[in-house]
Amino acid sequence: MIMQEPKPHWIAKVLIHIIGWGIIFGFPFLLMNRSGFSITWIDYLRHGSAVPISFLIVFYVNYCFFIPRFLFEGRIKQYIMVNLLLILCTAIGVHFWQNFIFHTFAKPEGPRRPGPPSWIFIMRDVFSMILTVGLAAAIRMSGRWVNVEAARREAEKSRTEAELKNLRNQLNPHFLLNTLNNIYALIAFDSDKAQAAVQELSRLLRHVLYDNQQNYVALGKEMDFIRNYIELMRIRLASNVSVETQIDIRPDSRTEIAPLIFISLIENAFKHGISPTEPSFIRIHFSESPGQVCCEITNSYHPKNQADKSGSGIGLEQVRKRLELTYPGQYEWNQGVSDDGKEYKSVLNIKY
Repeated sequence: MIMQEPKPHWIAKVLIHIIGWGIIFGFPFLLMNRSGFSITWIDYLRHGSAVPISFLIVFYVNYCFFIPRFLFEGRIKQYIMVNLLLILCTAIGVHFWQNFIFHTFAKPEGPRRPGPPSWIFIMRDVFSMILTVGLAAAIRMSGRWVNVEAARREAEKSRTEAELKNLRNQLNPHFLLNTLNNIYALIAFDSDKAQAAVQELSRLLRHVLYDNQQNYVALGKEMDFIRNYIELMRIRLASNVSVETQIDIRPDSRTEIAPLIFISLIENAFKHGISPTEPSFIRIHFSESPGQVCCEITNSYHPKNQADKSGSGIGLEQVRKRLELTYPGQYEWNQGVSDDGKEYKSVLNIKY
């Protein structure tokens, strides 16, 4: 995927280049003024502009051509060779230009004293141009890294959204299967309750089919769904089962939460916390404090035998995957069976 920079980023980049080169070309004027000397534009263009222009040429030849065509494609040897050729030709060209300007426009003022050899100035310019090449490579590489990192984050975001959508699509039939199993059990002994359960299910399905397609829903709305679901599950319970619910969350709470993130925990409690022969209990407690939502579920523990494959055990695994994708590093989930093997407890804290 090719990442194109937004227009404001390009404008900022152009401004940075203009300011940077403006400082380089304007530095001699600043230096002259502070030293008490003066220089005209004509003199500057004749004598002082050759070196900054050579830096500009080396910089942008690398920035626009050599780096993307050689360095980015891994052709390191070719990149070094073309840069050596460019630097040597440019440095020698600058030297001859300065000699030409000096002999053409300089006014003789007595006998000339011999100066340092020419190769010293050429090597000085070569070293400066090598630094210019390194600066161009650093800037271009950092920009490329930013684009690659942005593309990686976008790909990771797309992958996460696709995986979350896949998990939600898996959750819908899983939730529906468990609910239909309850209604099927009601039909055999209480058709009136079964009819009421179907009506309750239709309300729940509206939440599942529409709200579940969003990344987040209001916490108050999610609690309404959970209340309705618990009431639906109560219909088929025998008299030896006690279900206690405590929801310390305001009905109008606008805190955003991932939809159906708690439903598998409640399903698990009804699946493993109820025995047809022994007294059983389920205690469900939701609470909200600043920056945190807590779901605490405690139930008697009556694990299913191997013959019972209802639910296929995917509910809790889905919860864990969704938590990792939606709230990475923002949740704590402790669960397990008590030492005597009679009670199961799940405590999930989500921070936002």
